[in-house]
Amino acid sequence: MEGNGIQVAKLEEKKLKQYEDEVSHLALDIGGSLIKVVYFSSSSCCSSDDEQHGFLKDGIDASSGNLNYRVLTGRLHFLKFETSKISECIKFLSSKRLQHYGHQDGEAPASEKRIVKATGGGAFKFADLFKEKLGIVLDKVDEMRSLVAGANFLLKAVQHEAFTYMDGQKEYVQIDHRDLYPYLLVNIGSGVSMIKVDGDNEFQRISGTSVGGGTFGGLGKLLTKCKSFDELLELSRQGNNRVIDMLVGDIYGGMDYSKIGLSSTAIASSFGKAISENKELEDYRAEDIARSLLRMISNNIGQIAYLNALRFGLKRIFFGGFFIRGHAYTMDTISVAVNFWSKGEAKALFLHHEGFLGALGAFLSYEKNAFTDFTHQFMEQHSSKSESSCSTGNGFESLTCDDVKDSGFIECRVQVRN
Repeated sequence: MEGNGIQVAKLEEKKLKQYEDEVSHLALDIGGSLIKVVYFSSSSCCSSDDEQHGFLKDGIDASSGNLNYRVLTGRLHFLKFETSKISECIKFLSSKRLQHYGHQDGEAPASEKRIVKATGGGAFKFADLFKEKLGIVLDKVDEMRSLVAGANFLLKAVQHEAFTYMDGQKEYVQIDHRDLYPYLLVNIGSGVSMIKVDGDNEFQRISGTSVGGGTFGGLGKLLTKCKSFDELLELSRQGNNRVIDMLVGDIYGGMDYSKIGLSSTAIASSFGKAISENKELEDYRAEDIARSLLRMISNNIGQIAYLNALRFGLKRIFFGGFFIRGHAYTMDTISVAVNFWSKGEAKALFLHHEGFLGALGAFLSYEKNAFTDFTHQFMEQHSSKSESSCSTGNGFESLTCDDVKDSGFIECRVQVRN
């Protein structure tokens, strides 16, 4: 039995070492609240399916015989860290031995200049920190361009990426690549950017609002004493916004204002009941405050988004960013707002990898120097956590599963220059 235990331990150690050794091409999106990480880890083997589809184990494209590149089968991983805990991100990247796998600048020795693609304001703010701690240079990629590139890629390459969510019903939407453009991309991070996308490299930021995820997290912390965004979201699940919000029915004696299409349950004023009630902050449940705050921000984002889509005659509105986080009530509120203001003519569309658009767009910018073909090589999408993300030993002992927020992976093939 003891011998079997040693064999298993050695197998796990070998597995972890292989996982570490095969990490490559990592990109970062460093925002005001979160750091999003996308990286590719290749497999060491090639399946029979690969050969049937023209991908051989030695990296030669069987269909063309081109020896200038090789094809890697592996996983595209998605992780996030809180920006306020950037040291945890640095520990994680260090454990991945990133310095051995960052893109090398051909003009500088590997020991002097190792480059990793990065976007977001933090790519500027923390550039010196990454250079000091990891010995890497952050190659800054434009934030808006990264968001658009990431969204375009996901909508074209990943099946079941876009979906609608309303009244508790989730429905995947098939996107016709020939009829994708134009569309409105609403990225909800700390603030909100609304981008009109007309093509692969054609886009314009047409609007935005400072009332976004940072508002929800900041006000929520002040009003409820919650320590994290996720804690605040969880609190909102148990709340009742009607305790604090003033409804149309509160003004009209429980009746609808049907003449202008407002039901008695429609919100007339967010937090409005607090004006007339003789209560202090501590008299309200934190759950109800969180719910009202989430409803207020989501409603406003949905309304502003639709009005901008109407302004430019856009049929589709895609919502992304880590404010949403797959939270049912958030998606439902945004959907109801879009449905209400459009009189049922428009629908809110959400993305499975909503928070990683910028990081993925930065990752795709490696294409000019390393990847020759990445689009349409996705195989099967997984939402489960990767096996080694929270393993212990071999550099992982300083991290916990709470430190590494693993948002799953996608299995894929990439074509890489030799």
